[in-house]
Amino acid sequence: MRPKALFLACFLLHFLIIVIISCRETFWLVAHGLTMLPSPFRHYSEKAERVASVALAQNLPASSPIHRALLTYLHVAGIERAYGYFAPNVPVSYKLVFELHYSDGRVEYELPGGNSAAADLRLAALLDEIGRTRVDALREYLVKMLARSTWREHPNVKTMRAILGSRNLPSIDEFERETHESYEFLYAYDFSLEEEPSHPETP
Repeated sequence: MRPKALFLACFLLHFLIIVIISCRETFWLVAHGLTMLPSPFRHYSEKAERVASVALAQNLPASSPIHRALLTYLHVAGIERAYGYFAPNVPVSYKLVFELHYSDGRVEYELPGGNSAAADLRLAALLDEIGRTRVDALREYLVKMLARSTWREHPNVKTMRAILGSRNLPSIDEFERETHESYEFLYAYDFSLEEEPSHPETP
C-alpha cells in the first residue's frame, strides 16, 4: 500500500471514530430524556447508542485485547469523551449523597461540593463520569476518593455510606403540569476506617 493511501486510510478511520463517539454521546442524551426532543426519539436513540457502543468495542470484556487497544488509542488521541451535539452537564444528571454515622448514633447527610462555581462544574462532570461508567471497580474507586475528601472534613465519623442516584427531570408536558424532578437509586457503597468499601447495592 502506498504511504499516501495508508495515511488517508488512517485519517478516515480516526475521523470515523470521532463521529461515532460524538453520535453516541448525542444518542445517550436523547435516550435519557435530557433534551427537548419528544419521547418517541428515546426508543430509537437507545438502540442507536447500543450500536455505537458495539462499534467502539465497549461490549467486550475489559480484558479483551481489542477493547484495551481501542481504549488506549482513544485516550492517547484525546477523543475518548468527545462532545455530543448538546452542551455537556446541562443539567446535572447524577447526585451523590454521603450518609455520615457517628459513634454516638447521630446521622448526618453531606453533599460533595466545591467552594466555587468552577469547582462545582468540575464536580458535576465527575459525577456524570461516575454515573455513566460501566466498570464497577472504577466507579467504586472514584466514589471512594470523594468519600475520603469528605472524611477529612468530618474526622469523627465512624462509618459512611455513599448513595449515588440519577436525577430525572420532567418533560416539557410534565413541567407544565407542575411535575417536579425525581431521583432514582443506582448504587450504594459502605465505608469505614478499618474496612474497604463493600460491594455496591444495586436496585
